[in-house]
Amino acid sequence: MKTQYYTAASLDGFIATEDDSLDWLFPLGDPEETSYPEFIRDVGALAMGSATYEWMLGHAKEVVAATGSAWPYTQPAWVFTSRTLPEFTGADVRFVRGDVRPVHAAMRAAAGDRNIWIVGGGDLAGQFHDAGLLDEVIVQIGSVTLGQGKPLLPRRLTNPPLKLTSAKYVSSGFAELRYQVPRAE
Repeated sequence: MKTQYYTAASLDGFIATEDDSLDWLFPLGDPEETSYPEFIRDVGALAMGSATYEWMLGHAKEVVAATGSAWPYTQPAWVFTSRTLPEFTGADVRFVRGDVRPVHAAMRAAAGDRNIWIVGGGDLAGQFHDAGLLDEVIVQIGSVTLGQGKPLLPRRLTNPPLKLTSAKYVSSGFAELRYQVPRAE
């Protein structure tokens, strides 16, 4: 069982524009042609920040068109937020705030022997890293630059550095990089 940050980013390291748009991402390729179908089969619990959750709410029609459901996950999801947000009908969503460590323990219990997916955003993934709970970063690098926006992982990770475990051509729009997150000694 791993805690994984699986996401897409622009070539210059942004997961969304400064106004949380993902419009740059969709023309680059079909998620079904990436490692996503295999990845999601092994996921037992999800964590996301409020901006990611609100993007899902605001783009329900597009998500339905792409996946057949406004909430495409069968796994329980923990949404980190300091605000009251509307709920998705029929989805197993748990709103939480504060330290990621006790929430991670609940996620591990729910996931069983399956993985935990940090869906987004970068700061939330950074909080899991800071707590020593992040095991792997998997990023689909898109063939575009944004110039500015929401950073992939707004942390300085230099000692120890992430360990590249694979680099794979996905399509003319994406390359996939996988990194193991070593523990500080």
